[in-house]
Amino acid sequence: MSAESTRIVGLGASAGGLAPLEAFLAGIPPESNMAYVVVQHLDPNHKALLTELLQRVTHMPVREATQGMSIKPNCVYVIPPNTELSVVDGSLHLARPVEPRGLRLPINVLFSSLASALGERAIGVVLSGMGSDGTLGLQAIKSVGGLTAVQQPDTAQYDAMPQSAIAADCVDILAPPGDLPARILSCLAQEPDQNTPDVHSVEPDARSTPLQRILRLLQERTRHDFSLYKPSTLHRRIERRMGIHEIATLSHYADFLEHNPQEIDLLFKEVLIGVTRFFRDTAVWQHLAETTLAELLARDSGASHLRAWVVGCSTGEEAYSLAMIFTEVLEKLPQPHGFTLQIFASDLSPDAIATARRGYYPAEISSSVSAERLARFFSPRNKGYQINSDIRELVLFAQQDVVLDPPFTRLDLISCRNLLIYFDPSLQRKLIPLFHYSLRDGGVLLLGSSETIGRYTQLFSPIESKLRLYRRQNKVQSDTARLPVKSFPPLSWISKELPVPPSYSPPTTTDNLQTAADQVLLQVYAPAAVVVNDEGDIVYISGRTGKYLEPAAGKANWNFHAMVREGLRTPIGSALRQIGNQSEPLQLQTLQVQLPGGGTQSIDVTVQALREPAALRGMKMIVFRDIAPPQADPKNKNQSKTTTQQIHTAELQQCQDEIQALREENRASREELQSANEELQSTNEELQSTNEELTTSKEEMQSMNEELQTINSEMQTKLDDLALAQSDMRNLLNSIDIAILFLDQSLNLRRFTDRASKIISIREGDIGRPLSDLTTTLQYPELNDDARNTLNTLAFSEKQIATTDNRWFTVRIMPYCRLDNVIDGVVITLLDITETKKLERSLREDLQQE
Repeated sequence: MSAESTRIVGLGASAGGLAPLEAFLAGIPPESNMAYVVVQHLDPNHKALLTELLQRVTHMPVREATQGMSIKPNCVYVIPPNTELSVVDGSLHLARPVEPRGLRLPINVLFSSLASALGERAIGVVLSGMGSDGTLGLQAIKSVGGLTAVQQPDTAQYDAMPQSAIAADCVDILAPPGDLPARILSCLAQEPDQNTPDVHSVEPDARSTPLQRILRLLQERTRHDFSLYKPSTLHRRIERRMGIHEIATLSHYADFLEHNPQEIDLLFKEVLIGVTRFFRDTAVWQHLAETTLAELLARDSGASHLRAWVVGCSTGEEAYSLAMIFTEVLEKLPQPHGFTLQIFASDLSPDAIATARRGYYPAEISSSVSAERLARFFSPRNKGYQINSDIRELVLFAQQDVVLDPPFTRLDLISCRNLLIYFDPSLQRKLIPLFHYSLRDGGVLLLGSSETIGRYTQLFSPIESKLRLYRRQNKVQSDTARLPVKSFPPLSWISKELPVPPSYSPPTTTDNLQTAADQVLLQVYAPAAVVVNDEGDIVYISGRTGKYLEPAAGKANWNFHAMVREGLRTPIGSALRQIGNQSEPLQLQTLQVQLPGGGTQSIDVTVQALREPAALRGMKMIVFRDIAPPQADPKNKNQSKTTTQQIHTAELQQCQDEIQALREENRASREELQSANEELQSTNEELQSTNEELTTSKEEMQSMNEELQTINSEMQTKLDDLALAQSDMRNLLNSIDIAILFLDQSLNLRRFTDRASKIISIREGDIGRPLSDLTTTLQYPELNDDARNTLNTLAFSEKQIATTDNRWFTVRIMPYCRLDNVIDGVVITLLDITETKKLERSLREDLQQE
């Protein structure tokens, strides 16, 4: 397996990370065919023992990373101290940290390099630790379609790093560290084989698999079809919801969705979670500012108003980044220049669009936005940043499904970064021609770092292939540049289509006279009518309705309330609201409608709720009937005058009814606003109370921090005193020139003086060895037994012992008593009495001679 095809798992940990690292590596099955790169916050000034410690729990070889080391499967690579580790072209790259100690984020460095090098094959895992290192790296991996995993916070000794990743909504798998390897391998097993051909010609029945059942429920509930999303992406998002509800199988989760519609809404939000940040991939924005936008402004097209579309804008960071870059480019042009920009930013998630429209972002954006841009384009607010109005006005946000809704057109630039990676190849092949259709001649397409135009080289030419910048080809053969409208019908056509099977009449050899006559009567003499659903969308039209309805300006809209002419909107709208609670039709008499050519027409309108047949149940029918104007009779002017007065009275009554309806709507709106105001006041009081509690907690935390700092200082002082006392003791023992051995309760060597090493063969490496294993020149085979006896009986022992080199020592053995009066071993003192023995022998010899 080549280095390029090897899956690499990045493991990031900090404080309390050794235990979860060991649990993770111990849970990896044999021959996982993946490589593991471990980054932990290490002391830069001390040699690390992490490699040796991890080797104890895994059968895979654990190696400390070196510069240029090639990455092989089934191996573990550990970061050395005082370095930053990254993956470049299938090998490990080491670099000296740029940031000072305390501000280094080595986990982010590794994860970002994995995202750049491997794309959707990257895997990042965050374990126990303090701070937020790893969060930005996981976002980078998730943005290119990779897999992200985090240790369950309640199993971490320090949960700040896992909690930070969870708060950023960039986690695919959440589990205890020992379970993470199995969960990761399970997700990888669900990914389709890249070599399997993509077949969509024959769709199986929607109920054939649990995943298809889930997608059908999502489509019925949200009107959005996720069947062309990558199965691996869907499995990850669904598995997260399954884990929350502790559901083991997709089949059981599909059953759960059928009985819990609110869970479908939560799953919909889960699938739409987007990952983005300001100025992601700095080189791309630098090229846009220095080259691409300048070339667009310098074109000979004469267009001074540029239009851009940010597809899948998520919470708006990329759209605002483009607006800031464009503003900076315009500031460099000679004034006046007359150039303007309109950015359309669309996303499928209504929550993401709402966040983008607010334009408020947390203080953490300072890591990706320079201080100059923060001061120029943002205003500090509530410990965060608010986008300035001049940038906000350049961007128009809209909820849109790029697959089904009509695209924006006549564009100069399209940015669709890290969206195609979530779609399967068949959908990707449909979207590239759509972007070509939407761009003007010479327009620019910007894709994500893991995305390409594929086989559509005849539609786009590369500007900068590495940065995924492409220019629209203008001369394209007609057979290759198909209009994407055929492949992407408007959403209203799909979602409003009735599930009524077409009627089928068998051919007959003779005409049915009654049926033919009924058809003529319906077509010629039946009144105009429309059928609308609960939302007011027109689903069926009978007869000519041009007098009463007209298409609304702007985007195609088949809603009745948008199409009905003035004079009819208010009374018919009121009738539609009332008819839902009654079975009898409502009659609206003598309504006045403005005709297209001028003048007015009196009509009667009937509104009726439909309950039969079943296909039309819940819908409403609106029938229009013209009132013929009265014929002028010169013989009866009084009757004509009376008729005119009746018409005026009817018009006046209609106006009064409309005024009354408007008053009722106004009163209802005031009540709703008052209720909303009361709720906001209540929320404000709760927030004030919460703020006071947080302020109190902050003060308490500051106090605790000061206490901890004081305790830390005291402990450091005691450590210094202890080190000084230990130094004094060592110098004292060495200065008295007496051999001393300190043994523990097992008679293992604990400490010794330099003098003792000249009598007994010991050195620093012998600390912890039993006394019986030590070699000595003393002719004292009972030494170990006497020491054991002293330890058991607490009786002193003193003997004069000769050595093999004709020296004599007084060997004194006494118990080792701690300050708390606990016996914790023995002390053996060896006092050199060789000179005394010589003097004694000399005196004895002198006495014998006398």
